Formats: sequence, structure tokens, C-alpha cells
Amino acid sequence: MDDMLLNQYKILVDYLGKTLGPDYEIVLHDLRNDSNRIIAIANGQISGREVGDSINDESFNMLIAQSYENHDYLVNYKGLTKDNYVIRSSTMFIKNANGDLLGMLCVNFSDYRFIELHDMVLSIAHPLSFLNKYSTHTLQTLDFQGSSDTEDTITENLSPDIGRLMDSLYTSAISSINIPVDRMTQEERIKIVGQLQSQGFFKLKGAVHYAAKKLQCSSASIYRYLNESKSQ
Repeated sequence: MDDMLLNQYKILVDYLGKTLGPDYEIVLHDLRNDSNRIIAIANGQISGREVGDSINDESFNMLIAQSYENHDYLVNYKGLTKDNYVIRSSTMFIKNANGDLLGMLCVNFSDYRFIELHDMVLSIAHPLSFLNKYSTHTLQTLDFQGSSDTEDTITENLSPDIGRLMDSLYTSAISSINIPVDRMTQEERIKIVGQLQSQGFFKLKGAVHYAAKKLQCSSASIYRYLNESKSQ
């Protein structure tokens, strides 16, 4: 009976993966006999996992904490991929008629494509060339999460144009790391992004795109580095 139940969930994994699309990773863990392995996965490119891989740290911690004894599921908690990209995760505990834990069905949502779309839409709505040409004395912006921050918003640009201001702030931030960009580690990039954030760099329109180009990475990576630098 337990095999039949998990086989039905294998079908559900395939169904949800095709229905929800490539931004949702669906994972089925078999927890019987301490195997703790993946027996079905859809859109595994999000975490880089495949059938046969063992359980990840977050799921293992749930087992250690025996969360399944008091909950049927846990939703919308932060997860991390192998490259430390933040995803939104939810887990349902699969139990048999006796209440024994058989497996876990996990859904992981990756929003990096939407973050890149957000940055692209903002760059279209507020193109840097337009701001350089027509801005007067006040530059009021939104931070990278879309919320207004009046305490440290850059309200005046004393530099001749935003491009030069970005160049100046970036040069200042990178001065402490005398390493070519193509040889920088992720930790060094996070340090630079954290320094730029403290200087108010990301209050400037187009700043994420500028930093991504300078640090030779994607816009999604810059948002991830911002999260990492804030948590340090």
C-alpha cells in the first residue's frame, strides 16, 4: 500500500512540474528505511538535483526536529540552492493510514527570472540616457525591493551625470580588492556589492545592471549578493 501511495505522488510530481512551469521545482523524497532519497523530481535545473540524490539540509533538519508529528505541511520558508540562491519552499509530509512518515513532497519556487524582468521593466521606464539628459536637481528612487526609502535615498546628484557618479562609487568600492574581476571569488563580489549598498549606489536607476556588467554576472546574481551582504 505504501508503494502505491508514493507512486501516485510520482504522477503528481510530473503533473505539477508541467502545470506550474519551469520556475517551480517539485521534489518527492522517499523516507522509508532511512533511504532519504529523491524518487521523482520535476524542473531539477533549479537546484541541480536529480533522482537518486539524498535529502538536503533543510529537509533533514525537519526530520530531526520531527516537524511532521505536529504539522501536515510547512509553507513559504526560505530555502537555498547549492550556489546559495534564495528560493521559496514548501513541504508536505506524506503519511500512511497509521501516521507513519513515508515521504515528503517539496515545492521550490525560483523568482530569478521575475527579478530580471523587474529590472528590465524599470530600465525601460526610467532609461539612464533619459535621466542623464532631463534630470534636474532631485533624484528620487525606489530600492531594489520596490519600497521607498526616504532615509538614505540619494536626493541630489552633485556629479555631472549619473554615469560618472556610478563610476565614482564603484571605483571606491572596488579599491580595497586589488583583484581582476574575472578572478574574484563570490565572497569578494558580495563584499563589493555590500560596499556599494552602504554608499547608496543601488538607489540609482540602472545600478543593478551597471554592477552586473562590471562584476561580469547576471542581474539576478546582484540581487542575491545584496541579500547575502545584508545577512552578514
